[in-house]
Amino acid sequence: MADFDRAALVEYGKKLVNAGLTKGTGGNLSLFDRERGLMAITPSGIDFFDIRESDIVVMDSEGEVVEGSRTPSSEWQMHLETYLARPDIDAVIHAHTMYATVMACLREPLPATHYMVAVAGVDVPVAEYATYGTPELAHNAVKAMKGRRAVLLANHGILAGANDLLNAFNIVEEVEYCAQVHCIAKSVGTPVELPLSEMEGMLERFKTYGQKTEYKEEACQYSSFASMTACCTAR
Repeated sequence: MADFDRAALVEYGKKLVNAGLTKGTGGNLSLFDRERGLMAITPSGIDFFDIRESDIVVMDSEGEVVEGSRTPSSEWQMHLETYLARPDIDAVIHAHTMYATVMACLREPLPATHYMVAVAGVDVPVAEYATYGTPELAHNAVKAMKGRRAVLLANHGILAGANDLLNAFNIVEEVEYCAQVHCIAKSVGTPVELPLSEMEGMLERFKTYGQKTEYKEEACQYSSFASMTACCTAR
């Protein structure tokens, strides 16, 4: 059996729902083993609270299932193409968050109206629309996310990537917060965008500040992965 942290994929799927970052079976998560060229991804059409570790599907870099009996997420091509194009990314999360999806439906990129946008880049662009689960969507997403760690998928949702699931989840959460702030600010006035020079400075600061870290399970004995994550993470 391929050595992936299946428990993390299961738990972070539940966290997406509990944090209000997606609904039902919307969204998907994956991890990439760059040395072996293998990707572990959540299955298609199963409620996040019903997914078990044994349901996780492992695929090779050609998109062939090498382990697991479930059908992989319909967005497996988007995940895989992200990994193949981005050596800095080993964890990907796609979700249907409320405010980021509102902006995606408006086809409006998220500008730097809040400095926390820097967790993803100087801004968050919008990828051109394509039908879900298609090679076209995968290509559009990767192209638009160049130089960023998140992208809005037109009329769809958000895609984020990082070195691990903890930081990928953090990006989804922070981008959604910034999208909410931006939408509310637009409803009462004209948001003021931070200049590019300020955001470039933020990117440098966030190389350390914006990264969350997670202690190894053996280093802190907690009853579950969820409690370990809650107690052993820090900005």
